[in-house]
Amino acid sequence: MPSQREDCLFCGLVAEGDHVASADGFVAIRDINPVSETHLLVLPERHIDTFRDIDAFPDEEAGRMLRFVAETASAVGLDDYRVLVNVGEGAGQTIFHLHWHVLGGRVDSGRVAAALAGVGS
Repeated sequence: MPSQREDCLFCGLVAEGDHVASADGFVAIRDINPVSETHLLVLPERHIDTFRDIDAFPDEEAGRMLRFVAETASAVGLDDYRVLVNVGEGAGQTIFHLHWHVLGGRVDSGRVAAALAGVGS
């Protein structure tokens, strides 16, 4: 398995979480604090702190990651959805392992606003 950190919650979930989907190098899990009817997190197996460090992925791997996000949304029955990445603490990133939020269905805008404001996180 690619490099992981023992002190990272998401590295642990990559290794042993309840995966909704998985493909070479990536997994998807359900968010434990959903802000929409469907709220998934897509995680690379390799530990990268934030989207700011995307250059750590070769172009081919970055492309596979984006395709996996789209394929996962489709696999769970989403036609219309949002994809969100919080980059840095000031943008609401609370776990520093690159991850994509896939939000489908009705979104609780109050919870999204609170999450983006850092309330309750």
